[in-house]
This record gives sequence, C-alpha cells and structure tokens, in this order.
Amino acid sequence: MATNLGINPELLRRALELGGEKTKRATVDKALREFIAWREQRRLLELFQKLDWSDDYDYKAGRSRS
Repeated sequence: MATNLGINPELLRRALELGGEKTKRATVDKALREFIAWREQRRLLELFQKLDWSDDYDYKAGRSRS
C-alpha cells in the first residue's frame, strides 16, 4: 500500500544515521516495528502491575515430589 507522508526531514536524517538502514523506507519500517514492539512490551508491563504477588508464596514447595 503506497502512502505519502510528510515526515520531518531532520528526524528522518537522524533516524537514518542512528538506525544504520540504507534507505528511507527501511528506516521508517524499522522505526514502526520498534514502536509496535515497545508498545506491546509496555502493555505487558502494565498487566504485571495488576497481578497480586504473595511474599510468602513458596514456589519450591510446588516442585517437590512427595
């Protein structure tokens, strides 16, 4: 799908330098992949904050073979 975007040229130049990609398209694709991965990781961290942890839970007891 072809899309025309008005990307800030200074941001694109910096992304090209930092990202090491050879083309603008590859740079934008990489930036979008990293943005999506970062957001998904953040969502997982938010889920972990909703878990109730028990300080006295003995995980080793669950492994023992009686």
